[in-house]
Amino acid sequence: MQLFYNKHISESTKQFTFNKDESRHIIRVLRKKEGDKLYITNGNNYLFTVEIIIANDKKCIASIINKEEKTCARNYYLHVAIAPTKNNDRLEWFLEKATEIGIDEITPIICKNSERKVVKTERLTKIIQSAMKQSLQYKLPKLNEPIKFSEFIHKKFSSQLFIAHCENDGDKDTLKKSIKLATSYTVLIGPEGDFSTEEIKKSLAQKFSPITLGNTRLRTETAGLAAVQQISFLHQ
Repeated sequence: MQLFYNKHISESTKQFTFNKDESRHIIRVLRKKEGDKLYITNGNNYLFTVEIIIANDKKCIASIINKEEKTCARNYYLHVAIAPTKNNDRLEWFLEKATEIGIDEITPIICKNSERKVVKTERLTKIIQSAMKQSLQYKLPKLNEPIKFSEFIHKKFSSQLFIAHCENDGDKDTLKKSIKLATSYTVLIGPEGDFSTEEIKKSLAQKFSPITLGNTRLRTETAGLAAVQQISFLHQ
């Protein structure tokens, strides 16, 4: 099954026209023809089955023959706020793998020790979309615009709050010991130079619980994925 994505398709849509690039891919690469079926999600838990009625490599048109509302396979909501990596490829890798495993929301946070201060979300959004389609999921994770740590930390949260940092204060538990299952989580992941001492103090003042993700020092993107994977594993 190959899954396509378009945010504009809705429950009331009767007919759908693929853009030029997708039309070319469908007709020339996949070699689809009139009468063949394709699958589209709008990233909002809907799966649409469509039938090609005009097999044109510049303007492929399909008729919607079935729509199905899907339920999320996860019984929790996961929001990871992560500092952008100096090498943008590493952040892209995190977004791709986290989407495949299961994540609901990502916020790039600009910290005191962040080596990258500017994040272009257009390409990152495409990475997430591609990973959603590849892993056959129907809910598109939300990618927020970058925000300063000092602003993010003062938002109102209705979830369990965690900060993964490297300072050896002796008061950190593992996620396994800390989380309540089947609820919502917000996890802070710092930059290559870790959160500053002041940022850690501010997060603790805002009721973020310090956690450890293992016995070794992890890169930012590895730490982010470790948190995603551990939370996923604990819910299986």
